[in-house]
Amino acid sequence: MALKIALQASPFNRADLFEDAGFEVVEGRLRTEADMIELLKDADGAQVGVMPLTSRAVMEACPKLKIVSRLGVGVDSIDLDAATELGVLACNVPGVNTVEVADHAVALLLALTRRLHDTISTTKAGEWSTKPKLTGEYMRTVRRIAGNTVGIIGFGNIGRAFATRIRGFGPTRIIAYDPYVPQSTADLYGVQLLPLDKVLRESDFISIHCSATAETRHIIDSNALGLMKETALLVNTARGPAIDGKALHSALANGQIEAAALDVTEVEPVDAADPLLSLPNFIVTPHLAGFSPTFLDECSIKQAENIIFALNGQKPHGLANPEVIKTIAVMRSTNPGRWDGIPDFSTALRL
Repeated sequence: MALKIALQASPFNRADLFEDAGFEVVEGRLRTEADMIELLKDADGAQVGVMPLTSRAVMEACPKLKIVSRLGVGVDSIDLDAATELGVLACNVPGVNTVEVADHAVALLLALTRRLHDTISTTKAGEWSTKPKLTGEYMRTVRRIAGNTVGIIGFGNIGRAFATRIRGFGPTRIIAYDPYVPQSTADLYGVQLLPLDKVLRESDFISIHCSATAETRHIIDSNALGLMKETALLVNTARGPAIDGKALHSALANGQIEAAALDVTEVEPVDAADPLLSLPNFIVTPHLAGFSPTFLDECSIKQAENIIFALNGQKPHGLANPEVIKTIAVMRSTNPGRWDGIPDFSTALRL
């Protein structure tokens, strides 16, 4: 009997890749955990999006599930602890949208330094001619990146790509905080690693590129914002929970920092009544930094390949819970359960 793969409905799914590999494919729209359980109840693999529906309850209710392959780089929508305990591979597609996110971060920073949102909207409203003094204000307040210090929080693939791009604008220094990256790696990008408090104090512009973990939740809180310069500009294209939204609102409203531009928010989609949206020194885009037609094409293929590879004893593109290898090894030696009859991939997965 063919293994069954469940796909969260998307126009970009590559069901043909699964069918060519001999898998049975089912597809469904998912809005709740009950929807997820119904779709995955007898599935061997699952291809999912970014909504947080892959919980412990879902995996416990799906005894045949062996692998979850998530869209993009993040895995915060999957309960990694539960997946590891239950012997389920949690896979992603590392590096697939590095270019897009780094480009978007630069674009947001430029939107702040050059006041693009303000100048475009007022000019289109006819205020260039009706309010000439406003143009004079813009001329006095737009800023250059050259000669300033750019800070980066999180120096993985995207943080490094951002550093490479922003260097072309001539900053005096690029500094970064990442406790898991050695200075020897940062040296390759001309970046100085510093403790978080120093990055916050010394940066004129800060761009966030850290993963979503318990450690990075609210890494930018009221205390962190209090360390930043009053003229600081803050960009976040990583994950919304990295910033305490209430603390950010207070800092922007009270002039504690100059402005912020986000592509991600603490709650998504952002509530229409969120007070941040009413602030003149705040701009936001709807979590689209990582997207482009190229990304969608490449990610759809690699997301499918994660499942095809793993269920055929090969290494997937990305494994977010490598500790699961030990769990599965124990299962195979005692009660294989969900892994019964699947090729042993432990050698392929051991990095």
